[in-house]
Amino acid sequence: MSTSEKVVDLVDSVKLYAKQETIGPLRGAGRWLLFGLAAALSLGVSMLFAILGVLRLAQHIGGDILDGSWSFVAYVIALLAAVALVVLSLSRVNKPSLSRGGASHES
Repeated sequence: MSTSEKVVDLVDSVKLYAKQETIGPLRGAGRWLLFGLAAALSLGVSMLFAILGVLRLAQHIGGDILDGSWSFVAYVIALLAAVALVVLSLSRVNKPSLSRGGASHES
């Protein structure tokens, strides 16, 4: 094998390795981001409807008692429900990286 053939072989090997190590993971990251975006959108809409439901329930149950100067109480209840939903959602996040093996943090 001549030197020029070795150089061509080396260049082809480097190109193949670069494609293997960049295009594959980028496709995986794209799918990961797409599913994450769809999940975030679905979760956001469902949390919005849940919080609006809690607000309407608090207003309905409160009735005449929570009218006038006490009308803010229903909104405080809805805010507390929103905070609880956000805390619950954040506590369920368990995949902080794109790698298939999970998180590996170096100290």
